[in-house]
Amino acid sequence: MCMCICVFVFFPPERVVPFLNRPVLPVLLLPSGQHLFSPNAICQYLFEVVGKEASDDGNQLLEWEATELQVRIFSSFSKIDLLIVADIVLWAALYPILSNSTFEAGELPSVRGWFKRVSQVPACEAAVQRVLQGKGLDALKNFLQKQPAPHIQRRDSPSSANATEMEDSELMMTEEEVEVAAQAWSKGLPDCSDSTQKKHPILPQEGKRNVLVTSALPYVNNVPHLGNIIGCVLSADVFARYGRLRGWNLLYVCGTDEYGTATENKAREEGLTPQEICDKYHAVHSSIYKWFQIDFDYFGRTTTEQQTEIAQDIFWRLHERGYLLEDVVEQLRCENCQRFLADRFVEGVCPHCKYPEARGDQCDKCGRLINAVELKEPQCKVCQQTPEIRSSKHLFLDLPKLEGELEQWLEKSMGSGDWTVNAKHITRSWLRDGLKPRCITRDLQWGTPVPHPDFSDKVFYVWFDAPIGYLSITANYTSEWEKWWKNPQQVELYNFMAKDNVPFHSVVFPCSLLGAQDNYTLVNNLVATEYLNYEDTKFSKSRGVGVFGDMAKDTGIPSDVWRFYLLYLRPEGQDSAFSWADMALKNNSELLNNLGNFINRAGMFVSKFFEGHVPEMVLQDEDKRLIAQVCWELKQYIQLLDKVRIRDALKCILNISRHGNQYIQVNEPWKKIKGGDDDRKRAGTVTGVSVNVACLLSAMLEPYMPTVSQTIRDQLQAPAHCARAMLYADRGFLCSLSAGHRIGTVSPLFQKLESEQIEALRKRFGGQQVSGRGVWMLHHCGVEQQAPDTPVATFFFFFFSIRDRVIFQAPVRTLQFFHHSNNKELSNNKFTVHMFTFTLLVCFRASPGAAMQLF
Repeated sequence: MCMCICVFVFFPPERVVPFLNRPVLPVLLLPSGQHLFSPNAICQYLFEVVGKEASDDGNQLLEWEATELQVRIFSSFSKIDLLIVADIVLWAALYPILSNSTFEAGELPSVRGWFKRVSQVPACEAAVQRVLQGKGLDALKNFLQKQPAPHIQRRDSPSSANATEMEDSELMMTEEEVEVAAQAWSKGLPDCSDSTQKKHPILPQEGKRNVLVTSALPYVNNVPHLGNIIGCVLSADVFARYGRLRGWNLLYVCGTDEYGTATENKAREEGLTPQEICDKYHAVHSSIYKWFQIDFDYFGRTTTEQQTEIAQDIFWRLHERGYLLEDVVEQLRCENCQRFLADRFVEGVCPHCKYPEARGDQCDKCGRLINAVELKEPQCKVCQQTPEIRSSKHLFLDLPKLEGELEQWLEKSMGSGDWTVNAKHITRSWLRDGLKPRCITRDLQWGTPVPHPDFSDKVFYVWFDAPIGYLSITANYTSEWEKWWKNPQQVELYNFMAKDNVPFHSVVFPCSLLGAQDNYTLVNNLVATEYLNYEDTKFSKSRGVGVFGDMAKDTGIPSDVWRFYLLYLRPEGQDSAFSWADMALKNNSELLNNLGNFINRAGMFVSKFFEGHVPEMVLQDEDKRLIAQVCWELKQYIQLLDKVRIRDALKCILNISRHGNQYIQVNEPWKKIKGGDDDRKRAGTVTGVSVNVACLLSAMLEPYMPTVSQTIRDQLQAPAHCARAMLYADRGFLCSLSAGHRIGTVSPLFQKLESEQIEALRKRFGGQQVSGRGVWMLHHCGVEQQAPDTPVATFFFFFFSIRDRVIFQAPVRTLQFFHHSNNKELSNNKFTVHMFTFTLLVCFRASPGAAMQLF
């Protein structure tokens, strides 16, 4: 009816708004004679005119767009003449597009003007000449051609677990698929006892899937920060919990790595013996992981008799088979400290990429291995003095002699197992450069002693010794440890770590075990994360920057919320950054308003409208479609976690609760309960189906948020075995709370994180946040007269690190998409490129950190 009386006017604006002295667009003349000038208000009015009601989610988005996005955009472009680091980064990313003479940006004059102004900055002009070396765009084109084509996700791939694509999948569901899902659901839970209770020791069993999970051993004297936790123990914990729910026979072991110079120095600082330091900080680690609910089957340590026994046995087997070499090594010795310096206690300029803070064993920037004596301008990290080069005889693992056998094993393991892309890339880069003998001894006192009489004054190098800790920790757990570690026919081994640990787990340690020739279990699935940064900088205990494990519990935020957020932004494909503002946003939107809201409403409807008993459910087509949608998401969840796609699988849980909220909102059981018999029955069905979806969510949440998961089951008084029953053997979504089931007391699961609380925490953990990045970039590029951390420094950093694909991978992948795209219409579409350019510009100027995560 509104359409009949509404007048839409498309005349020139001066005729629409006669009382204005200048044209204004957009404008809408209402039947009442009033005018609307806000695009948001106009769009909302038009939707209401055609009979579409506003949803809660839609109103929240409108509010966010008006109060957050518009404010950021306008404030950003109002300062367009102020050159900031985001301008330089974005200018470098868009240079291949906007500097192309065949590309016309007439439709975006502001973008073209911005690009021209930045290009005229003298430092940028000089940078273009230095980096491109007169070769023009061919210099970047050649780089892009050498990179692998970016992965373009498809709707039917397991990674397509998001709300928009789920809507598409709904349209493609056949009636038969919907009916099959509904029938399976109606059968209910099978009769089975809760067999998730652990019986120690856990040993491999014939006919079962035997899974051995390890996470990289944390160094004992470093309190782990959030990046350490998500990169190793938390990721492994999620997978281990999931595996147990799936009915796998799984053992998860970890422990502290306790030998080395770092422990000696820490002991000296605190006036304790090395063993006392290890005892003290092992307890600190244990306490932190317990608070984060890391469910190890055994958390041990490397300072044990079993470590010495197993490491020396592997050493002698390598020695007897001719895989060890002797050589004289030049080492750095600090005369001020009166000791040879361990690799990680000397820093200097990387000989390969000029990074100024490279360690004595590896450069964190370019990833190349380094001998400490190769460092330029080395310094002792303890006293900052310049060390001297001295000679000493050492033992080496002959990696070239084992290279052929290693490559054969890698081909088989990578082909049949789940290795992350970065793990494959890092390993192949080592092989491509050719393996070299690797020193396995050090001139230290605190370590596993070398049993050879000619080297009795030395200990094993930590990267030979530490991975053996997996074996010795298992040996401390059970005397039958060889059933796990010398049983490759029956055991699948998963290693979890950050990417800097990859070469030692994919090359050095496997070579040690292959050379030992004792039927050792080698890694089948190597799962490596990228780095998690803190806001726009790195974690630093000394500078007070970032949240460390012993601080998280003092924030007042529950450990399950910490787990959720770390897993939500788990750096699976590229580096990610912790952000207090984003953590609050995810807590308040995803946990409180989405997940918690649905589960609480479903339970409250049962309590309020049906006296705490699950009502009878008579399924209609709409209910069956919801059940089918939930089944589809559950299937994606299982497929993703089977492939250790932990972050993507979490999105499936949130998708289900979104479907549930929409289902409740459309059916309005709070209104139907007040109607006639048919409406009351309909309210009962909607309530019963919803509370069963909530029960499924409790099962899916168990690997991610174990306390919340148990709380939901307690509130619903769900059967003890419901979680395992639905995930075991791909049974799918089942009716676990049948009609008549009595639930318990329902209460909210989450609390809102207020802006004042978050701002206080951000200031508390902000630190100095001073970056030295500009210093080395300017030094490397020969413009030392520039001040550190200037925009030109960031530009140099972009171009030199694009070569190694270390940072700013989002613009690179986007450009690769255009380069590799077979869809010429898309890649040549001017509007598409314009929108990409404009969006990227807005995002970077508004919030560079958030923009990197968008792509």
